[in-house]
Amino acid sequence: MNKTETKKCQNCKQQFTIEPDDFDFYNKIKVPPPTFCPECRMQRRMAFRNERTLYKRDCDLCNKVVISAYPKAAQFTIYCSECWWGDSWDPMKYGQGYNPTKPFLTQWKELQSKVPRPYVNNLTGATMVNSEYTNCAGELKNCYLVYGSMRDEDCAYSHYLNYSRHCFDNLYCIKGENCYDCLDIENCYGLQYSQSCVGCRDSTFLFDCRNCSDCIGCVGLRNKKYYILNKPYAKEEYFEKKDKLALHTRTGIKSFQEQYKNVYYSSPRKYYHGQMNKDFSGDYIANTENTHQSFYIKHARGCKFVFWCNNAEDVYDYMSWGDMELSYECVSNGYNSYHCLFTDASWSDNKDLEYCSLCFTSSNLFGCIGLRSKKHCILNKQYSEVEYKSLREKIIGEMKTYPYRDIRGIPYLYGEFPPIELSPFLYTDTVAQEHFPLTKEEIIKNGFRWEERKKRNYIVTIKAEELPETIDEIDDSILDAVIECVHKGECNDQCTEAFKIIVQELQFYRKMNIPLPQLCYNCRHSGRVAARNPLKLWHRQCQCAGEHSDNKVYTNTSKFHQPHELNEHCPNEFETTYALDRKEIIYCEKCYQQEVV
Repeated sequence: MNKTETKKCQNCKQQFTIEPDDFDFYNKIKVPPPTFCPECRMQRRMAFRNERTLYKRDCDLCNKVVISAYPKAAQFTIYCSECWWGDSWDPMKYGQGYNPTKPFLTQWKELQSKVPRPYVNNLTGATMVNSEYTNCAGELKNCYLVYGSMRDEDCAYSHYLNYSRHCFDNLYCIKGENCYDCLDIENCYGLQYSQSCVGCRDSTFLFDCRNCSDCIGCVGLRNKKYYILNKPYAKEEYFEKKDKLALHTRTGIKSFQEQYKNVYYSSPRKYYHGQMNKDFSGDYIANTENTHQSFYIKHARGCKFVFWCNNAEDVYDYMSWGDMELSYECVSNGYNSYHCLFTDASWSDNKDLEYCSLCFTSSNLFGCIGLRSKKHCILNKQYSEVEYKSLREKIIGEMKTYPYRDIRGIPYLYGEFPPIELSPFLYTDTVAQEHFPLTKEEIIKNGFRWEERKKRNYIVTIKAEELPETIDEIDDSILDAVIECVHKGECNDQCTEAFKIIVQELQFYRKMNIPLPQLCYNCRHSGRVAARNPLKLWHRQCQCAGEHSDNKVYTNTSKFHQPHELNEHCPNEFETTYALDRKEIIYCEKCYQQEVV
């Protein structure tokens, strides 16, 4: 039986641990253990996914103008959806025989530079109606700047939004309607400025609430109505106080936020977001078993180092989507895929794929790009089953002996996801920049893709500070205005410096009585990203100290706390995304349930 082993990461030089269960998994899929630590592996995968940066360019086949994930200067041939999925070209014609005198990944890089790529990464065959400014999405109607999302209608400026209608400025939202500026919500209606809520409606500034309606500035409530700052009111009194708060004004919102912070930081919260888990670690996690160091994951078994995934079994080091089994080091793969390794942007009934990109309904592919319904191909060249198996084993053996070396000289043997320098995207355009931000100098030094941003040729017609307090003061002329973002491009949030208001956006603000935003959509998105907990775990102890929290900010309402007595400190320890220096009061699940559920 394998023992726990400590290794030094090739990339960041920090130590990381490989557990016996990890070795069992690597042996099961017949790959060597990783040489990069979990965080560096995550950064590497994220650098192969551009979700939110779009460019206007021409299709290289039909010359139609498209909104693409690739800039005009991209060193790849880019086709629109109709051309890429059409029959006017054959990805097999780019096939090349394996050259044993070159590292395999060098040959994979050469193939990547030749094979046309689809202009965005939207779901294959999905119906997209009036939703061209989207990416990594499917089944959208009347959506604008919506990413990583499915089956939405009349939504905008949102990320990871599913089965929703009339929602604006949301991150991780499922089955929402008329929701605005929320994070991690599900089955909500008319919710604003809220986080980690389920089944709530017509409420503002909520955190960790369930089945609540007509509540304002509340934390940890269940099945409540007419509450303000966790205090109950009669219906008439509630609406009187709501009117006085003037939450339809920018000043009223800002003033109330300060009051809300007092409740937000003085109420206990569970050490993780989620429920129905067994033998797990991570955050934003639900209905999992034997799943560890994973985030934004649901319905999973035997998984580890996973970020944003639904429905998975025996999957390690994965990002974006789901419906996977027995797979490792993949990004943007899924939909009934089995045993896929070191593969990106390949989905729909794939099996036994290695080092592949943009391959669909295929099996037994190695180092292929852009193939559909193929089997037994290497570097886009067809082989018999016997030839394929023989050559695959030969390539794997030579990858272990003659590895590809990146610009820093780090060797990439068989078993590692391709290096970031081989990503088809600019580093600043990828999810990696959101979680592992780098400066221009760092990007260039590491050999990652970089391109200087072109100066925008707009003229600001109104400054954000000059916008009226309420939406009632805005007429339709605002649709022609160029509004200067408050950040003015001086932040690290990929600020667009200025922005415009679209028609459906203005209609939404009027319907929901919300003042116009003062930040561009990139800066607003970055604010929501900053509000979510990081993809990192810290070891902590429950802060329940008997009659109150150990910082004495919160007094317990329950007189019975297991597994300790009322006058004792809870001994439970756990892994949490709340760092040790955070102001929030963190309880273990048992103590939290005594106080909240």
